[in-house]
Amino acid sequence: MPGTLLVGLTGGIGSGKSTVCSFLAQIGAAVVDADAIARETTAPGGVAIPAIRSAFGPGFIADDGGLNRVRMRELAFHDADAKRRLEAIIHPLVGLVTQQRINEAIKSMRACVVLDIPLLVESGHWRTKLHRVLVVDCDEQTQIDRVIARSGLAQDEIRRIIASQASRRSRLSSADVVLNNQDRSMEALGHDVRQLAEPFGLSLGNRN
Repeated sequence: MPGTLLVGLTGGIGSGKSTVCSFLAQIGAAVVDADAIARETTAPGGVAIPAIRSAFGPGFIADDGGLNRVRMRELAFHDADAKRRLEAIIHPLVGLVTQQRINEAIKSMRACVVLDIPLLVESGHWRTKLHRVLVVDCDEQTQIDRVIARSGLAQDEIRRIIASQASRRSRLSSADVVLNNQDRSMEALGHDVRQLAEPFGLSLGNRN
């Protein structure tokens, strides 16, 4: 396939997106992680910090100079306007950095760029910019079990996060390709990723 293929990867919390991204990177994909970029902008010294301080006050900046994530999470949960104001600061910055990294991958003639975008379905604008949408799918209880195992969050908190994301049905309806990550071993998942990624121009021989 000529040119660089842009593939959006999404899925609910605990679906296994990060693991799938790791497998895709191993077979030659350039991975751009929107969440990681967002964390960079709100880390100590991040480019979003001055605007966050101005919009929300110094109480939302942690002692280390980064975003006070716990306090902001609680505010955003109870105040939809606060969430929109925060997103209005962060999202344009994430978009700029994301496009820069896509351009770098295209300039390097990479076969495929995988954009790990947890809120791909919710954002609305990403779909028109992508050649393919890959959804990593599993049921809600599997999501909950995985998140508890890795983070120790309470079930109620995890269900709250799941409810704030696009529904499973919405994600599946937006997909060009669905990767089932229900009851899959790491070996089986890796095999599935390699198979579905062949049409993306990816293979073990393309590792960089």
